[in-house]
Amino acid sequence: MEETLNKNIKTEISVKNLNLHYGEFHALKNITMDIPEHEITALIGPSGCGKSTFMKTLNRMNDLEQGVKIDGTVLLDGVDIYKTMDAIELRKRVGMVFQQPNPFPKSIFENVVYGPRINGIRNKEKLMEICERSLKQAAIWDELKDRLNKSALGLSGGQQQRLCIARTLAVEPEVILMDEPTSALDPISTGKIEELAMQLKKDYTIVIVTHNMQQATRISDNTAFFLLGEMVEYGKTDDVFANPKDERTERYITGRFG
Repeated sequence: MEETLNKNIKTEISVKNLNLHYGEFHALKNITMDIPEHEITALIGPSGCGKSTFMKTLNRMNDLEQGVKIDGTVLLDGVDIYKTMDAIELRKRVGMVFQQPNPFPKSIFENVVYGPRINGIRNKEKLMEICERSLKQAAIWDELKDRLNKSALGLSGGQQQRLCIARTLAVEPEVILMDEPTSALDPISTGKIEELAMQLKKDYTIVIVTHNMQQATRISDNTAFFLLGEMVEYGKTDDVFANPKDERTERYITGRFG
């Protein structure tokens, strides 16, 4: 794997000269960055600057949209995800948690084991093991272990989001993408998700889109600042916030625009 922000840290995802067009609109402009494994990388910037669009290129969610043209290279563990990797295989390895919790209208148990079932696991005992492991990793087993057959739709917003994280973990991805996972949650639930993300980075690589700069400083190791489809600055979070190299980054993080 290639070297990245720090010579001793392995790169999980390497992006080179990535451009994305929606029809005539140039939405991502020549993005090059290495995302290190077992760290949290935050993507910040004003609305419409390309953060979520960029994140979706990492698991080819943009493939599902009309009129999208992508060029450049995205490597996962050195393999080109656009040229040589099957999209279904990719999405097993790169899971995604969305802004709004989106549990299925099924039981808590069926939500968690949905992915493993699709991947052919039928054994009830094995599915139960996966359910317990995933809910424990998502720090919600104790709250839900006596309610596994109840509908997931009866949970609070914060619980639903942790359930969705458990559902993502059940297929054992390498990378977890989180698109503003706490924007719909109250401060206590937000704190739990942040704590969870920091625990999960021991086993997973995490990329998080956030509008909340305090959140980026609290939980991320690296921060990329996006503006109008460009990645203006990328570095260690402490450096980006304490000593930004680009004037536009400084203006954004000090609240002078955005």
